[in-house]
Amino acid sequence: MEGLPPEALAQVAAYFQALAEPTRLQILNMLRQQERNVGELAQRCGCTSANVSRHLSLLMQQGLVERENRGTSVYYRIADPAVYELCELVCGNIARSFERSARGRAAFAAPAVGTPAARARKPRT
Repeated sequence: MEGLPPEALAQVAAYFQALAEPTRLQILNMLRQQERNVGELAQRCGCTSANVSRHLSLLMQQGLVERENRGTSVYYRIADPAVYELCELVCGNIARSFERSARGRAAFAAPAVGTPAARARKPRT
């Protein structure tokens, strides 16, 4: 992103905003498996068709999905599979962060046997 003009940075921000909503991520996950129409997506994610259509419209504006008319139905599919690489990168980063914080909490939760903190917890008889 270094050296990008403000207009380009605005486009980058809009791309990330499209990914910053759980329902849109759910839709992208469903489209990863196969192309689907609005009704199928709505049923699978528990949203109204109107709501799914709005999400799909935003995803289309950012070039993440594309549509194809087939008779009376419209099917959506992934236009840019690189979005999954980006999501995997972010998910891996979040998982590592959780792992680090869990190790940190564990270090304080149960002092190692034989340490002064463990001896202090041991009930005296």
